[in-house]
Amino acid sequence: MFNDIKIGPVTFHMYGLMIAIGFAAALMMCLKRGKKRGLNEDIIYGIFFCAIFGGMIGCRLLYYIVEIPEILKDPSILWNFKNGYVVYGGIIGGALTSLIYCRVKKERFLPYFDLVMPAVSFAQGFGRLGCFFAGCCYGRETDSWFSITFTHSDFAPNGVKLLPTQLMSSAGDFLICGLLLLYAGRKPKEGQVAAGYMVLYGIGRFIIEFFRNDYRGSIGVLSTSQIISIGVVAAGVVFYLVMNFRNCKGVTP
Repeated sequence: MFNDIKIGPVTFHMYGLMIAIGFAAALMMCLKRGKKRGLNEDIIYGIFFCAIFGGMIGCRLLYYIVEIPEILKDPSILWNFKNGYVVYGGIIGGALTSLIYCRVKKERFLPYFDLVMPAVSFAQGFGRLGCFFAGCCYGRETDSWFSITFTHSDFAPNGVKLLPTQLMSSAGDFLICGLLLLYAGRKPKEGQVAAGYMVLYGIGRFIIEFFRNDYRGSIGVLSTSQIISIGVVAAGVVFYLVMNFRNCKGVTP
């Protein structure tokens, strides 16, 4: 694929464009669904910008944590911003900054948490399309018909048939969004849509990691993201059960 596509005098950087489209689509989804639920539009905007800020910092911080051994060998990695972003760090950072924002504004966090997470998955779907255009997050070599051969990537090996893990991840993210929206339509207990995202995304990410072949750190036989995924799924299950118990007892989170 080509990351830079020229149309006349204009050059579109597809990775950045897909991320921007994802952010815009997620915001519009949240505003539309939030209005139906009587949620504060200003708070939604605030969460959106806080999540972007916290997400970018979280992406980078988790990358530094994962790459401590390499950073000790080559400290220049610290200021190489061309790559080196971990999605899980962005999710965690965005959630924490959004929680802090709601606390400052004296708004309850859980209704917005449930509102936002399907849109997060939707945005991730576009982000993975950006990865496809750039060639990052690429898959293992394959002889299967289900493959992609990059010719102008700065990340993936060019001229080699690879599993299109970016498209697999994108399809999974869009599917998770659809499932969460269907589940939300059934009016589950508070906090359980967000918990559903944690479980579904964690399982999906754990599986897709087996098919990827880009370097992203490892602990034993599992990648760093798989280790995190196990923790996220466990946290999602516990969160679901706790919210179910608290709502049944009539406790206001």
